[in-house]
Amino acid sequence: QVQLAESGGGLGQPGGSLRLSCAVSGITFSSVGMGWYRQAPGKENERVAGAREREWVATVTSFGDALYADAVQGRFTVYRDHNKNTVYLDLENLKSDDTGVYYCKTANVWGRGIQVTVSA
Repeated sequence: QVQLAESGGGLGQPGGSLRLSCAVSGITFSSVGMGWYRQAPGKENERVAGAREREWVATVTSFGDALYADAVQGRFTVYRDHNKNTVYLDLENLKSDDTGVYYCKTANVWGRGIQVTVSA
């Protein structure tokens, strides 16, 4: 059974930084791509019907190649540690629009999400 567990997040200030982690188990980590998504405030109740309401943020392939949404390009960095079966998302130069619940995803399995709040 594939399990994903996000950690990190919390409160960040505009212009500041945060790091998210996603520990992966139940799958050969080195063979799968990993994605990060986020859900803006007010859309949490749409989680069941609206996984489509989650905005794609970044992906790291099994080879370590990174892709980013335009909204986070140049500010966020996604990378993975195959020794720890963990994928990371470094958030820098935070903006209020980065506020939301962040999810990691692989093989059609979602983590439970973790809150990121950007506020002065």
